[in-house]
Amino acid sequence: MTTLLLVLGIGFAGLAVGVLVKAAGRPDTFQVTRSATIAAPAEKIFPLIDDLHQFNRWNPFLKKDPDARLVYSGPASGRGAAHAWEGNRNVGKGDVEIIESSPPAKVVMNLHMIRPMQGDNRVEFTLQPGAGATTVTWSMQGRQPLLAKVMTVFIDCDKMVGGDFQKGLAELKAIAE
Repeated sequence: MTTLLLVLGIGFAGLAVGVLVKAAGRPDTFQVTRSATIAAPAEKIFPLIDDLHQFNRWNPFLKKDPDARLVYSGPASGRGAAHAWEGNRNVGKGDVEIIESSPPAKVVMNLHMIRPMQGDNRVEFTLQPGAGATTVTWSMQGRQPLLAKVMTVFIDCDKMVGGDFQKGLAELKAIAE
C-alpha cells in the first residue's frame, strides 16, 4: 500500500511539473481578436460602442446575468466614460473605462477584472469602412501571468472569449443594420 501511494505521489508530482513546464513555455501576453462586416456606415456603428449605455445593449458578457449591477460614471460617451459591474459567477466584477475615442474609427478601453480572475487588459474596437459596409474588429490583449498560462493548458481561452466576441459582434450587427 505504501509503495502504491509513493508511486501515485511521484506520478502526480511529475504531472504537476509537466503542466508547469508546459505553462511556463506559453507567451507572457495574450490577444483575442474577432471581426464582423456590418452593412452600415461607421458613423452609425461608432456610437453603439463609444457610449457604454449603448455598448451594454449588445455586450455579450453582461447578457450572462441580466441582474448584474451597473454603475456608470464620467461623460455619457467618449474618453473618460466608464462603468463598473458586479454580477453572478458568469459575469464577475470589474470596471471598464474608455481611454481613447477617435470618431468614427476607433475606441480603446481599459478593462479591469476583479473577479473571477484579476486582470488588466486593453480592449480595442476598430471600424474600417468598405464598399457599403464597415468591418468592426474587437480585440483584447493583456499580460498572462503563470496562473493564466496554466489555465491555457486545459482551456482554449481564445476560443472561449472569441466565441463571446462573435456573439457580441452579431448582436451589434443586428442593431446597426
